[in-house]
Amino acid sequence: MYKDWNHRAFSPNQRIIADFIQKNEQRVVYMTEQEMADELHLSIASVSRFWKAAGYKHAKDFKNRLRFRFESTPSVKMRDAMQRSDDTSLPQLLLDNCSHHLQETRRYLSDDVLKRAVDAISTARIIYVYSPGPCAGLAELMIYRMARFGLQMKKMVPSGHELLETLMHADKQDVLLVFGFVQILPEIEVILNHAREANYQVILITDRLVYPRSQDADIVLYAGRGEVWEFHSMVGPTYIIENLILGVGLANRDSSLSKLDKLQQLRAQYGGKLPRS
Repeated sequence: MYKDWNHRAFSPNQRIIADFIQKNEQRVVYMTEQEMADELHLSIASVSRFWKAAGYKHAKDFKNRLRFRFESTPSVKMRDAMQRSDDTSLPQLLLDNCSHHLQETRRYLSDDVLKRAVDAISTARIIYVYSPGPCAGLAELMIYRMARFGLQMKKMVPSGHELLETLMHADKQDVLLVFGFVQILPEIEVILNHAREANYQVILITDRLVYPRSQDADIVLYAGRGEVWEFHSMVGPTYIIENLILGVGLANRDSSLSKLDKLQQLRAQYGGKLPRS
């Protein structure tokens, strides 16, 4: 819903309004323009002008979309995907969607930002990965591949106080790779808050162009996954992860190839004695 907002094109007051809306979605549905203006210490004219700048006809138009967002449960997303596949080939529909998500991800993937992320990962003592929910598989893929290069990667618990057991060890030598999809979780807020004290770098992978507190991350990588009400694809995030894996391999080409050669030697020597998992 917010991915089409051109945050840089907003005026300072419009950026204030955009930030407020994303942090107070449940309240905004029931607030009048005057109430928003009073709380933000802005004129009602500034609030009224915001909707067109954000791509909506008026406040009511935006609120209707926001209510639809709240109603987008997993069953709604799946039902939408099924309905759209009724009149077309399912493989073709998925291919078209995947192509769209990849093109969108590439459009916002800056080579310079990707290089910064690769450099940060390559030089970190430990890379901690926070990957809640469906992101768990992406973390497993990344940890499996990066381990071959000799990188130390640790997956963090998805929720609860045990997260602090990991954070207590993270410092300026480390990187925290965070998957932040759809909404900001309390655990992500804690990770970002503690970064100020511990000075570790935060790499945020998100499916929102305007993600709450993204300015508190050191590096932000956008991965297209579709609108809030759509069945969310992991093609875009996987593309980001594979760029990071190959980028790290290329950044330390000789060392990476040496380790892979050693793996192949071990397979040749001992592979026949061990079962394949």
